[in-house]
Amino acid sequence: MKLGMVGLGKMGGNMTVRLVQGGHSVVGYARNPAVVDVVVKQGATGASTLADLVRQLPAPRVIWLMIPSGDPVDQTLAQLRPLLSPGDLIVDGGNSYYRDSLRRSALVTGWGFRFVDVGTSGGIWGLQEGYSMMVGGTDEDVERIRPILETLAPGPQKGWGHMGPVGSGHFVKMVHNGIEYGLMQAYAEGFAVLQAKSDFSLDLHQIAEVWRYGSVVRSWLLELTEAALAENPTLKGVEPWVADSGEGRWTVTEAMELNIPAPIITLALQQRLRSRETDPFTERLLAMMRNKFGGHEVKTEP
Repeated sequence: MKLGMVGLGKMGGNMTVRLVQGGHSVVGYARNPAVVDVVVKQGATGASTLADLVRQLPAPRVIWLMIPSGDPVDQTLAQLRPLLSPGDLIVDGGNSYYRDSLRRSALVTGWGFRFVDVGTSGGIWGLQEGYSMMVGGTDEDVERIRPILETLAPGPQKGWGHMGPVGSGHFVKMVHNGIEYGLMQAYAEGFAVLQAKSDFSLDLHQIAEVWRYGSVVRSWLLELTEAALAENPTLKGVEPWVADSGEGRWTVTEAMELNIPAPIITLALQQRLRSRETDPFTERLLAMMRNKFGGHEVKTEP
């Protein structure tokens, strides 16, 4: 199968390499030519523009997008519209909001094209381990890209699945990331408690290594934690600033709309937001309130 890949960031580039290694013919395009050069060296064919990419693909085409969620996806679809032919299939493999995928599917099918959403997990390790993919679309469209999915997954019959209609793939990936927030927060808090018990002089890296085998909390995420602690046991120089992709927010919003309590995911999201506060107004006001009703001392900045 000949496939067009658009937006070859680190993850998309690794996916391209995996596809090439699996025997697929891939044409890659990114706004940064240097990124295209990297995948060309791995066996893909490069394209200088979206039009160039489309010209190199025989119809009916499959175009796989790996670009940031939001406006970049809409802009790329608008640019592709005059270039594609009826029956061409667009796959959004990024972290798009599932409601956007529903809207885009209606738009794209109205243009005469097909649309599939693929929630993709695996990050930079996907080239080595394979990608977990949650797919939304019609049976016919998903079957059409089955060879691609089987190549990218850890195995032909594992690590990927057809979740349901369009939108379901990104919906399941959204909840996946919400769960990820909670797991990460639990590990971080637990290790913080261990680190604070100074009279035991605990070796956090050793603990993570022990827990990796036989423990009920063992996981790939724990393996990554162990690797991080091996590199930097005290986390010296690491700024306590945690980003979010937006999927945790969407999960919390969806939970509220469905009247489903999700306190762990919600608090994990709030903790990420809290990590970015450089001037915590909340605590300043709390200190002043306590002073006003109880006369408690307020510490002042030097």
